[in-house]
Amino acid sequence: MKEIVFATNNNHKLMEVKAIVGDSIILKSLNDIGCFVDIPETGVTFEANASQKSRYILEHYKLDCFADDSGLVVESLNNEPGVYSARYSGSRDMEKNISFLLKNLHGKSNRNAYFITVISLVLNGQEYFFEGRINGKITQERLGEKGFGYDPIFVPEGFTKSFAEMDSKEKNTISHRAIAVKKLSEFLLNLPFQ
Repeated sequence: MKEIVFATNNNHKLMEVKAIVGDSIILKSLNDIGCFVDIPETGVTFEANASQKSRYILEHYKLDCFADDSGLVVESLNNEPGVYSARYSGSRDMEKNISFLLKNLHGKSNRNAYFITVISLVLNGQEYFFEGRINGKITQERLGEKGFGYDPIFVPEGFTKSFAEMDSKEKNTISHRAIAVKKLSEFLLNLPFQ
């Protein structure tokens, strides 16, 4: 069975990705390989941040790895929070980030947004990128208790409920991360591991 490191210690992300790839690939987290460093994310693009994380694992642990960078992009906020989604309010506290975003959107009629995930895979010294994106709208208030991050205020296009109102199975069929991870897993399953 194929084994690869997912450069995260975010259990929500890990569970989401494990649910998408199923039993076809064994995923190891940063904890599993003994990496407890807060890997820097100093890039100004999702690609740069994802690459920085996957290359860190290759450089320090000599392991094939993939890493993602994801974020929320809001049209009427000049594409903020973007790569700063996790610390938009100046804090990593998601309740503060959501409140800050809703405050900044107050009075704006354009609530168009999209979630994006970019995955950097470093495999046998080569780097590959996979992208997933889903359009939607920002709600006026928090809806739902499930999910994580900005899920309570994002309603995907074609739906009437937020990501936080969906069960994980439903979310994992349509989310930005699901789209990117499906591309990644198809790629991995068609490659013989060295």
